[in-house]
Amino acid sequence: MAVDPPTLQRYPGGDLVAEEQWRARRGGVETALRTSAVWVAVRELIETQQSELGRPLRVLDLGGGTGGLAVPLAELGHEITVVDPSPDALASLSRRSAERGVGAAVTAVQGDADSLVDLAGDRPFDLVCCHGTLEVVDDPAATVGALAAVLAPGGHLSLVAAQRLAVVLARVLAGQFAQAHTALVSADGRWGSADPLPRRFDAPALVAMVEAAGLRVLDVHGVRLFSDLVPSALLDTEIDRTALLELEHAASRHPEFGFLGQLGAAVHILAKR
Repeated sequence: MAVDPPTLQRYPGGDLVAEEQWRARRGGVETALRTSAVWVAVRELIETQQSELGRPLRVLDLGGGTGGLAVPLAELGHEITVVDPSPDALASLSRRSAERGVGAAVTAVQGDADSLVDLAGDRPFDLVCCHGTLEVVDDPAATVGALAAVLAPGGHLSLVAAQRLAVVLARVLAGQFAQAHTALVSADGRWGSADPLPRRFDAPALVAMVEAAGLRVLDVHGVRLFSDLVPSALLDTEIDRTALLELEHAASRHPEFGFLGQLGAAVHILAKR
């Protein structure tokens, strides 16, 4: 779930980094290394949808926490419902949306995937987002099915989930070779009992899960191919961060080296009902 950073923050590789390093990598959703690539893809999608529908979108953000995605979407004029089990995160979301002047456009609901069908009622959603949440739910396949069930005909799913190979590489670079081997061969993609994530995914398995829910996959690309591995001292300027983002975009979609997307800390899937 999206949470405000503590003094120390865990990255997908499982390493702890100091708060100042975390802050050096953050920024607005449009420019932050951890969110920029996903935001660009989502924004392009909603602009196309809005043009086709001729109205703002009705968006569901499962596990949206404090509103890192929801508030920017609301600022674009869309109607957002955030479902999250954490009352503290939802309280932060309410404060954040009010401070940004979009409180009326953001609805906070305490719950999980089991509550989505009742929530949608006879008003299905045009876009459903599930970013960094599938790793922690009890049943990923059932959650994807619940997300698909509340999509309007022609609606889209944006799914972001942690990838296995990224943590394998991170453990190797940290000199933790046994942990890297465990992550490579384990069914859940974890490097051991101390791994902070309950599971990681391989992109083909995620694609199969989305298709089994009755959706058509439109795009699959890796995100954060290099940014989690680059020392923050090398990212002091906006020029450096922009250059890294452009490199990651090119690498993830290179016609001959598209396999590099599998090394991304996360995979982003866009699908349509």
